[in-house]
Amino acid sequence: MAITIDKNKRYGFMPGCSLPSYNPEAVIKTTEYLKSVFPKFSAVQKCCGKPTKAVGQYDLFKERFAELQKDMDDVGIENMIVACQSCKLTFDEASKTPTFSLWEVLPLIGLPEGFKGKAKNSEIVFTIHDSCSTRNDRPLQDGIRWILDELGYKYIESEYAFEKTRCCGFGGMVVPANPEVAKKVMKRRVETLDSENVVVYCSACRSSLLQGGAKSWHILDLVWGPVVQAGDMAPVDVLAKPVNSWLNRYKSKAGINKAFK
Repeated sequence: MAITIDKNKRYGFMPGCSLPSYNPEAVIKTTEYLKSVFPKFSAVQKCCGKPTKAVGQYDLFKERFAELQKDMDDVGIENMIVACQSCKLTFDEASKTPTFSLWEVLPLIGLPEGFKGKAKNSEIVFTIHDSCSTRNDRPLQDGIRWILDELGYKYIESEYAFEKTRCCGFGGMVVPANPEVAKKVMKRRVETLDSENVVVYCSACRSSLLQGGAKSWHILDLVWGPVVQAGDMAPVDVLAKPVNSWLNRYKSKAGINKAFK
């Protein structure tokens, strides 16, 4: 179902867990941009509780999501924007608040002025890894292609894209449960991609594809970062070191707080 923007309502933004762990600058810049677009705007940096649900701790999940919903209600969020595909599914199932993907919203509000065509002279050719949790959400997937087109990046579609996409190896809590199986799935997924340069819209997927041998960028790296050229190396795998991930989450939260002062 097509979504519409109503700027009379209060919108919220929740970046999820893996994106703040990976790229706090992207989280902060996205928050600042959305705040400039929506007259009534709030942001929340918490976990939606999906990991507890994935391991069967349903009561704990309900408790944690109820706390999140209360935070949203306390600041009057009427529509929530999320950057994480697992958050999108979780909110759709558990929240009374209408929830939209950031990748659906950006084509409606546009990229910041001056961003259109910024990479038109780049010779790099990407392929796209679609998140398996939203494999059937075509508007969300189309939004990623729209962003690449707006920026001017070239890309090719792989056979296993859209509803045929394959797991990156991170899903279903398989990494902590069976790391050897996870590594095999990561490598297998990279083998099915048609370019060594891959665009993702999940930071956990990015980490998996790096471990599988690809060069991978998050879509927000391309939006907010410098133009990527053929032969450039992908950003390092920050998520491989938990201490760095937690430090980045702190930086993200501090940056979000600063944006509202």
